[in-house]
Amino acid sequence: MAHVDDSSTLPVTWWKASASGIQSDCVECAILDGQTVALRDSKQPSGPALLMSRAAVARLVSGIRSGAL
Repeated sequence: MAHVDDSSTLPVTWWKASASGIQSDCVECAILDGQTVALRDSKQPSGPALLMSRAAVARLVSGIRSGAL
């Protein structure tokens, strides 16, 4: 897993989940290329972003949904 210090410098379109909270307390996602996803805190659009493989994001989401994380 890699990261960038300023996620606003990435040439991507960010989106939030449709179920995100009123207070913007959510994670935003962006597709960098066919294999890499960027994740950032929606409250800090110029803050850091994690860069993860699509497979790693799928495992993360699966773990959250199952209650394992």
